[in-house]
Amino acid sequence: MTRFLFLPLLLLLLASCRHDDIIYIPEDVPTGEPVLTSVRGFYMLNEGNMGTNKCTLDYYDFQTANYTRNIYAAANPNVPKELGDVGNDLKIYGSKLYAVINCSNKIEVMDARDARRVGQVDIPNCRSIVFHGGYAYVTSYAGPVEIRPDYSQLGYVAKIDTATLQIVDRCIVGYQPDGIALSGEDLYVANSGGYRVPNYENTLSRIPLSTFREAEKIPLTINLDNVVADSHGQVWVSARGDYYGVTPSLVCYDSRKRRVTATFSLPVSAMWLHEGTLFTIGKGEGANSFIAIDTATRTILNDNFIADGTGDEIKVPYALAVHPITGDIYVSDARTYLNPGYLHCYTSGGSRMWSVRTGDIPAHIAFRE
Repeated sequence: MTRFLFLPLLLLLLASCRHDDIIYIPEDVPTGEPVLTSVRGFYMLNEGNMGTNKCTLDYYDFQTANYTRNIYAAANPNVPKELGDVGNDLKIYGSKLYAVINCSNKIEVMDARDARRVGQVDIPNCRSIVFHGGYAYVTSYAGPVEIRPDYSQLGYVAKIDTATLQIVDRCIVGYQPDGIALSGEDLYVANSGGYRVPNYENTLSRIPLSTFREAEKIPLTINLDNVVADSHGQVWVSARGDYYGVTPSLVCYDSRKRRVTATFSLPVSAMWLHEGTLFTIGKGEGANSFIAIDTATRTILNDNFIADGTGDEIKVPYALAVHPITGDIYVSDARTYLNPGYLHCYTSGGSRMWSVRTGDIPAHIAFRE
């Protein structure tokens, strides 16, 4: 394995209205004890605030228990603009690491071993990515960032050949499609309509892989966001509401029965499926939400999976991941959205083991096995 080993080169403190605003140049930060399994490490994609061009990539090495910040520039010294503006999704497929960079209108493709650049796929206002059968499927808003009720540009899903990194097809869906997941032989796409305030979308698009054309729009609730598919043929969809009268929610749609089978009234900023349990996190009006749901019974297993009380210290729960072997839980805190955030590691029982500072808005984790 090619390790990321960077000596601290420089720590630059910037004077600003927030005294703790810090920009990090690549450096290793020791955390807890090494964890030796087939999972070698994970990447963390930090979104960076829109318009700041501060999307960064971090790496955690389980064999050394070192967290390395901002690795992309060091791994790619000949790439002038680094990662770009707003990191929206991160996945590993085969030997490649795919970073969806929303406002830079591209998928940055890297070697999963060392984050060295392999290539780029240009997709306007791209959002989320999923893989199947040698292809990547990416949601795209298609149009520019513009908020207006009569926004008329429909979004689409791009189909990318992962061998050639060429777009081979497109499927038109609803307005501002966000999350995407594969259930059986169908893709499910969450249409948000987020640019059409207050005329949000409320549909989930179903796309059979056999035709790669939208077969139906399934009405759910407004401003859909994340999508996760479980092993029971259920598609879990989070909705942001309208931030006023319509509250955030989580909807379970049974793709076999073709109907909604459960709805939970809770904020969901991120979801992660692990061994039949759906973990969700979100920022609520009164308190933050850390919920574990049994997908088989569609019941809440744990109404606060952070058992040691340290969840109260998290200002903005943002990224979520569960180690596929140990069950350790990772939750990030975006804090102010302007300053570096934090990543907290918990045991499967909900006790904090370590914390580390990240880049701005730590948002997406991809495990390297």
